Amino acid sequence: MQAENKDKSKIVVVGSCGIDFTTYAPRLPLPGETLIGNKFTTSFGGKGANQSVAAAKTGGNVYMICRVGDDLWGEKYKEHLKNAGIDVTNAHVTKDTTTGIAQISVADNGENQIVIVPGANKHLSKSDVENAKELIKTADVLIGQLETPYETTLEAFKLNNGIKLLNAAPAMAHIQTILPYCTILCVNEPEASLLVNFNVNVSNIKIALHKLLESGCQTAIITLGEKGAAYSLKSTGECVHVFGNKVTAIDTTGAGDAFVGALASLLVNDKIQPFHQLIGAACEYATMTVTTEGTQTSYPGNYIPFTKKYDYVTL
Repeated sequence: MQAENKDKSKIVVVGSCGIDFTTYAPRLPLPGETLIGNKFTTSFGGKGANQSVAAAKTGGNVYMICRVGDDLWGEKYKEHLKNAGIDVTNAHVTKDTTTGIAQISVADNGENQIVIVPGANKHLSKSDVENAKELIKTADVLIGQLETPYETTLEAFKLNNGIKLLNAAPAMAHIQTILPYCTILCVNEPEASLLVNFNVNVSNIKIALHKLLESGCQTAIITLGEKGAAYSLKSTGECVHVFGNKVTAIDTTGAGDAFVGALASLLVNDKIQPFHQLIGAACEYATMTVTTEGTQTSYPGNYIPFTKKYDYVTL
């Protein structure tokens, strides 16, 4: 862990946190049916918190701006983030509201059903941004996602003078107003497909990247799972595919968030590295997380990047 860099930069995450309640059963229940499951887990989740934890575990100095409920999970979540080394000064408890939750059912064949109740996440407001104005303005990297109100994330991006990294997930149309404020836009293939209006895959990824750049962001990244990630820079027009390592995946939940959090940390702690190597290291970190069950619990805290050169090709 690159702890020696922690006091030299600030990574601020404006985003969601939630509790995942997951049941495992041989198959998914039919409407009105009750099944006997074989496993139940409770874990800390939410894209914003996942990215915060990944950034902190890879050596980032992380500040979280979020909302939790006034239930038993709210204070537990704040304590959990604090134990991960994350500043929770701006993690506020919302009265008469539950902490965000996801109720997840998983079948043996990998199929799942998910019901999300945003709870306190939907109360993250422009006022929260205003109250943390100086922190947001001076952040070296500001991270946002789309699990909290869009207007709140947009307001934060307008304020920041550093690198603004938007993970446009979950997939959402009509986000054009924020894209010109994005230094980096990071999406996976389905999310990219929604934004460019065609099905994105490796064969047409160069066209997709250029279309994303036309929307106003300075750098576009499309993550490709085990195939790595591809990106393009508006400054050069160059498109690069950085290859990933194939591993036997046990649980891919939260791998995209691990990529985003690790990339934020790498951007401030390893500026001398070429961008394709930063992407390669973020891919490597995300790949490590899929070999273990769980989301935040699968994020390693002893990661050492750049022990090898990451392979890439210019498209």
